[in-house]
Amino acid sequence: MPTKYHFISGLPRSGSTLLTAILRQNPRFSVALASPVVSLIEAIQPYTSGGEYSLFFDDATRADMFQGLFDSFYKQTVAKMPENPVIFDSNRMWTGFIPLIAHLHPDARIICCVRDIGWILDSFERLLAKNPLQMTRIFGAGPRNSILARAENLMNPEYGLVGLPYYKLSEAWFGEQAKRLIVVPYNSLVKDPKRVLGRIYQELGETPFDHDFQNVEFDDVSEYDAYVGLPGLHTVRKKIEHIERAPILPPDIFFKYATAQFWDKPELNPRRVTIL
Repeated sequence: MPTKYHFISGLPRSGSTLLTAILRQNPRFSVALASPVVSLIEAIQPYTSGGEYSLFFDDATRADMFQGLFDSFYKQTVAKMPENPVIFDSNRMWTGFIPLIAHLHPDARIICCVRDIGWILDSFERLLAKNPLQMTRIFGAGPRNSILARAENLMNPEYGLVGLPYYKLSEAWFGEQAKRLIVVPYNSLVKDPKRVLGRIYQELGETPFDHDFQNVEFDDVSEYDAYVGLPGLHTVRKKIEHIERAPILPPDIFFKYATAQFWDKPELNPRRVTIL
C-alpha cells in the first residue's frame, strides 16, 4: 500500500510540538519537528515555470518532480517503518500550498494548531525573559528594542514568525480547499488530549491508538533551540495539563489582536472547517 501523507501546520507556540510528540507514540506514524520539503519545492519551482528552462517541463513533469521530493526525502524513513506507514510533514508554510497538496495527495489533510494571538506573543516574551543572556535569531534584522517592537515584528505579514503563518492560515481557511483543514485549538489539546486525538484519528480514517498522555516524550532539540537563541523553545512537559497563568504582555498589546481569532467565530466559517 502506498505511503499516506498528511501535514501539520498552523501557528507557532500553539501545540504543534506537543502534538508531534503524542503522534510519535504510534509506530505507524512518522512525525518530524519540521521538514524542508516545502522549501525544496519553492526552490525548484522557478526553474520549472516562468524561467528559461520552463520549456522543458509540463504539468505532469512538474508533479512528478515535486512528488519525487517527498518520495526521496522519506525513502529511508519509510523503509524502517511497519506496514501502512503514515508520514506527517510539518511546516508552517503548507497552508499556503493547499492546492498543490490537493493535486499531489488528494486524500491528505492538514492539521493546523492555533491559539489566541495574545497568548502566542506572551509565550514568546516569557521565553525571552527566561533567557536574558541570549540574543535570539527569531526577529532577524527587524526591530526588537521594546515589547511593542517585538510584537509588531512577530506579527509582520511578510516575514513575522507569527504574522506570516497567520495569514497563510487565513488564506487556507477562506479558500476552496478549506475542508482539508483540521484545526486544533491549543486549549482543547492540553485540556482534553484524549478527545482531540480521537477526533484526529477519526478525521484521518486511522485505527485508534492508545496514547499515553501522562508520559509524553520528545527528542532532545536543545542544540537547535540554543542555535536560535531561545533555549526551551521546543520543550514538552511529560504530563499534559492546562496551566492557568496571567499574561506578562501589557494589556494594550495583549488585546490588540483579540479579534484576530477567525476560527472562534462561526459566522467566519462558511466552508465548515473542522475544529476540534
